[in-house]
Amino acid sequence: MVSLTNDKNQRSHVLLPVLLSACAIPISMMFWFINMIYSVFYSDSRNHFEDHLVVSPWRWLTAVLLPIFMAFWGVRRKSVDISGAILGLFVGFVLTLSSYSHVACLFAFLVSSTKATKFRATEKKKIEADFKEGGQRNWVQVLCNGGMATQLALLYLLDVGNAEQPIDFDKYYRSSWLSVGILGAFACCNGDTWASEIGTVIGSKDSFLITTLKRVPRGTNGGISWVGLLVSILGGITVGLAYYLTVLITVDTVVLQLAVPQWPIIVIGGIGGFIGSTIDSFLGATLQYSGINEKGRIVERPGKGVKHICGKQILDNHSVNLLSSVITALIMPEIAKLMF
Repeated sequence: MVSLTNDKNQRSHVLLPVLLSACAIPISMMFWFINMIYSVFYSDSRNHFEDHLVVSPWRWLTAVLLPIFMAFWGVRRKSVDISGAILGLFVGFVLTLSSYSHVACLFAFLVSSTKATKFRATEKKKIEADFKEGGQRNWVQVLCNGGMATQLALLYLLDVGNAEQPIDFDKYYRSSWLSVGILGAFACCNGDTWASEIGTVIGSKDSFLITTLKRVPRGTNGGISWVGLLVSILGGITVGLAYYLTVLITVDTVVLQLAVPQWPIIVIGGIGGFIGSTIDSFLGATLQYSGINEKGRIVERPGKGVKHICGKQILDNHSVNLLSSVITALIMPEIAKLMF
């Protein structure tokens, strides 16, 4: 009876991020559609809007081949399983179709987070009860890490079209807002991954719980360290740097000269990594269960011989990742306005 109850709780936690995405996507799209309809019928930019709907054959080809390459690479490196690779194809297709800068963020996250997950894997096996080699993200994890960015990329396609544009809130407000949101979502995921995968195995001291600053075992949800905070910034900078370099390569030189300097994108990435990791830690410390079993490993569910450390069993790790990326994606455009 206990095992059946645990299975039901586990399934409900897995379905939670799916339900959150299912509600968030149509609601946000509804508001954006209203904004688009107003722009098309009550502005002089109707022909400009229609021109952006044309997709070149080369972009179609790239949008198909590049996600296939990333999915194949992810399966070979054991960073995703088959279900994660299949959903990743759709995520990569939408991001590539909208802007090469967007898919560059995904590529930077995929490669660097895979390296971070494999960093000192032997030590992580001693700490985490659910440790998987390479991460092996399934479709739920891909949805939680890439769902918000994909949603914003769909809105980008519907509103802006398929085009590479610089970040400039005065000249390209809507494309800049959406692109910074996508950048922020991936910076959040990468910063949190770096903090949890690297920060937990560097140094010998235990982490601090973000809500109380008390010492907790390494690997505890909500546990932070100075090393973890630093690498979360570096993880975000990695995504920001990928976006910045892609903008320099793909955006027309004349357009770049007329726009504001683009280097703050790198800083925005670092800020997104730090904020995203901090939000993730706070949610993990309060709404996600952490306990330590008889073997000294951190577990996310109560059970026999498990000593409670912090948090309530409301959200699981997938839901926390999704909420963190959503919140960060909504915050970062407002911060970026101050720098562009």
